[in-house]
Amino acid sequence: MERSTVRGLALPGLLTALMERGLWRHPGDEVLAEAVPWFQDPLVLVSSAEQMESASRSMDMFADDPYCAFFREARGSRADTPLELPWLDVEQAVLIAVTRDPGADGALALDYRTDPSDPRVVGSDFWTDPLLCRWRVVAPTFSAFVTSMGL
Repeated sequence: MERSTVRGLALPGLLTALMERGLWRHPGDEVLAEAVPWFQDPLVLVSSAEQMESASRSMDMFADDPYCAFFREARGSRADTPLELPWLDVEQAVLIAVTRDPGADGALALDYRTDPSDPRVVGSDFWTDPLLCRWRVVAPTFSAFVTSMGL
């Protein structure tokens, strides 16, 4: 099994295996709502490395626009101090799920700041404070996220 890369980051072996076997698919809205109870918009899983690459480009736009601090996305290489949650370091992240409705801007991401082989999963939270997005932990590892969804 060859590991796919997105944005120069190796996807977890488990994710690559699930995609290759056709098992990285939406488990149902109810299951995702249990895995991410605070996330209010319906999500779709990004189904391939190519689509993850494309979806993840949206992070660059927000990180590179100084007037878009609302999304709390930045480049760690440009920060004076290490970026920590509630900020997302777009250079260390890959989007794996996005909101079903275009324009809703919500997402789940692999956050490689914790572990390059089994990164944590974080999600954008627009509901706790509607004036400012906050990235928060969905699962401490990708493998725990997969287990929580029954994949």
